[in-house]
Amino acid sequence: MYQFFVEEEQIGREFATITGTDVNHIKNVLRMKPGEKIRVSSRSGGDYLCEITELGETFVQADLLKEDAPSTELPGKIYLFQGIPKGERMETVIEKVVELGVYEIIPVAMKYCVVKLDAKREANRLKRWQKLSETAAKQSKRSLIPNIHPVMGFEEAVRYASAADVRLLPYENAEGMEATRRALASIRPGNSVSVFIGPEGGFAEEEIALAKDTMQIISLGKRILRTDTAGIAVLSMLMLKMEMH
Repeated sequence: MYQFFVEEEQIGREFATITGTDVNHIKNVLRMKPGEKIRVSSRSGGDYLCEITELGETFVQADLLKEDAPSTELPGKIYLFQGIPKGERMETVIEKVVELGVYEIIPVAMKYCVVKLDAKREANRLKRWQKLSETAAKQSKRSLIPNIHPVMGFEEAVRYASAADVRLLPYENAEGMEATRRALASIRPGNSVSVFIGPEGGFAEEEIALAKDTMQIISLGKRILRTDTAGIAVLSMLMLKMEMH
């Protein structure tokens, strides 16, 4: 069943109205017909099972068959603070962690980031990254589209992350997996979790010093993971932990 997102005001008492680029996708790419069922979610998180009833030039109308279709969200919000990687690695991270249940992605300009974004490049990247988040959310039947936050500096990111119930920072110099086990065991249903992932060059010593008082420094094992692998590894752990409650 295909998934589509609409604004809250596009959902009425009896039907939802889909507009924008999804109309062409439904009509000319998927070639859907009246009577076919779809899943519609409002961007604020409401979920509805619907049936297409009308295919207009600029809209698709779908009757609401059932309100409150099962949510696909984790029982807790995960915030990923990703040191900006080079090339297409950020796109890989976004696609995969959205599938795994991330709530918000915060690109962070860290000391050893190779990529430096000026205002124009940042705006263009954020637009593309947000579109990738929406595409991945549709594919994985998410109930909401994870937000891609504007780029933050490291100190600002640490302050932003401090509101979470659990704050994790995987670090290659962390000793052993016991701290990781304890950190995962401490997560309860409804907890929010912040995760910091370093860029290709890793964390600077001063960044670790700044974060260590508010973050739990954990290990991801004996192997050194690439930046685009590390975030996916942590999100996989957190998804399984949260889903098993």
